[in-house]
Amino acid sequence: MRRTVVGFLLGLWAVTGFGLVNSARSDNPPATGAPSSIEPLVRVVDLHIGQQAEVELADGSKALVRLLKVTEHRDPIRQAIRKTEVQVEVNGQRATLSAGLYHLPIQVGGVQIDCAVTAGYNVNNLRRDYGLEADARLRLWPAGSPWLRPGTFRYPVNQRWFASLTWADIEPIDGGSSISNRVAYHNGWDIGGVEGMVQVVAATDALVVSSGLDVLQEHADDTPVQPRYDVVYLLDNRGWYYRYSHFQTIDPQIVAGQFVKQGDRLGVLGKEGASGGWSHLHFHIACRQPSGQWGLQNASAFLHEAYRQQYQPLVLACARPQQLIAAGDTVTLDGRNSWSDCGKITEYHWTFTDGTTAQGPRVQKGYDQPGKYSEILRVTDSHGNIDYDFAIVQVIDPQRPDRYAPSLHAAYAPTFDIRPGEPVTFQVRASRISEGDEIWDFGDDSPTVKTRSDGNLQPLAPDGYASVVHRYKQPGHYLVHVHRQDAGGASAHARLHVRVLPE
Repeated sequence: MRRTVVGFLLGLWAVTGFGLVNSARSDNPPATGAPSSIEPLVRVVDLHIGQQAEVELADGSKALVRLLKVTEHRDPIRQAIRKTEVQVEVNGQRATLSAGLYHLPIQVGGVQIDCAVTAGYNVNNLRRDYGLEADARLRLWPAGSPWLRPGTFRYPVNQRWFASLTWADIEPIDGGSSISNRVAYHNGWDIGGVEGMVQVVAATDALVVSSGLDVLQEHADDTPVQPRYDVVYLLDNRGWYYRYSHFQTIDPQIVAGQFVKQGDRLGVLGKEGASGGWSHLHFHIACRQPSGQWGLQNASAFLHEAYRQQYQPLVLACARPQQLIAAGDTVTLDGRNSWSDCGKITEYHWTFTDGTTAQGPRVQKGYDQPGKYSEILRVTDSHGNIDYDFAIVQVIDPQRPDRYAPSLHAAYAPTFDIRPGEPVTFQVRASRISEGDEIWDFGDDSPTVKTRSDGNLQPLAPDGYASVVHRYKQPGHYLVHVHRQDAGGASAHARLHVRVLPE
C-alpha cells in the first residue's frame, strides 16, 4: 500500500530546470490522503557571470535576468565568506543583492528576486549541499506575489521569531573545539529553543518519508534522505524534501508512509544527534536544482513570510548574522534586515555590553578583549512599535588564533502569551568554559541568580543545561542577560527578549 500511494504521488511531479511543474494544479490540498501536486511560485536559475536567461514566472510573465558580477568578502581568520555583493540586471534595471543569510527578496525590474548562494561557497567547504555548478543561483517571483502559496507553509516550531540562537542558510559555523580553516556553511536553518519544552510541527501537508531509522525504501537512493535516530524527513506536494533534526523525542504516530497535515505535531525539540550539544531544530529544504542535482532551497524568506502570516507581528528586529573578529579589530553591525508591517523603521538604537550606545542602521564597534558578546538592537517603526534583537560578536584572542571564545546558549519557554505571575523556564549551557557560574539578570530589578551548566563536555548529556524558573510581576518588554567568565578573563554573554502581556 505504501508503494502504491507514493508512486501515485510522485507521478504527479515532473522536474524542470526552474522547479517542479505538475499536471494537476491545486492551491488547496485535500484534507485526507495524498495531497495533490502544486507548482512552486519560485523560479530558480543558475548563471555564470555575463550570462543571461529568460525566465517564465509563475503568472506567465517573463523576466530577462543577467548576472553581472559577484564579489565575496572573506574574513582574515578563517577565510570564510561573510558577505556577498551580487550585481544583476533584470528587465534592464540593475541592482545589488546579498546572498542567503537573513536577506529577503527585493523588487527589481518589475519582479521579486534574491540570491540563494554563490560559487565561493563550494570552495574550501566541508559541505557541498547546494548543487550549484554556476557562479550564482537566483530566485524570482512575480511582483507582489507571495513567496509560497498562502496556507501551504507554516513556521515549524511553536515559539516566537528569534526567541533564541539561530544559524541561517550559508552562515559560517563558528564553533567547535578549535578554529579550522576548513569552513562549514550552515545547510538550512537552526532554530534554538528550550530542550524538551518546544513542539516541532509539520510545516506543510506531507508524506513521512522517514522517521528515525524507519524509511520508505523507494526514497533510500538518489534522494536527499539520510535517516538518523533523531531525524524526520517529509516530502510535500511541491516535490520538496524537509529535514527536521535533533528531536528529543519523535511522536510515536510519526511513521514512514503516513501523511501529515500542516501543523501536526512531529515531536519535541532537543539536542540529539550531531547537534553540537545545543538544543535546537535543524530545518532544511532540498529539491532538484537547475544543475539537475539535489540541492538546498534557501528557507529564510519562506520562514519569515510564514511567521508573519501566522502571528501577524507589527515589527521584527534583525541584528544577525553572527560575527567573528580578533581582539583589537572593529566590526560593522547591521540592522537593515529588520522588518516593519507599516514599511518604515525610523530608529535603530544599539546598546553595547560596555555600556556605550549608538544610533543608525549600520554602526561600527571595536573590541579589545576576547569573549562572546551579545549587543542589543532596538528598532522602532513609524507607528511607534518596537522590537529587539541581539548581534552576536565572537572576539578571539589573536595570541590563540586556533581557539574560539567561550560561549553560552540561552533559551526560555513559553515564549508566547506570558502573563504576570506565570512561571517562565530559562535554560543555559556553556561551551568552552569549565570555571565559574552563569549569572542571570532577568531585566526586572530582581536579584541576580547563579546557575552552573556542565560546560558541554559531553554534548548529549541529558542534564547538560542549567535551568531556572522566574516570574515577572508586571507586563512589559524585558531584556534578560546571562554571562559567565573563563579562567583567562574572557566572558560569554547571551541575551533574551521576553514580552509579558497584561493580565
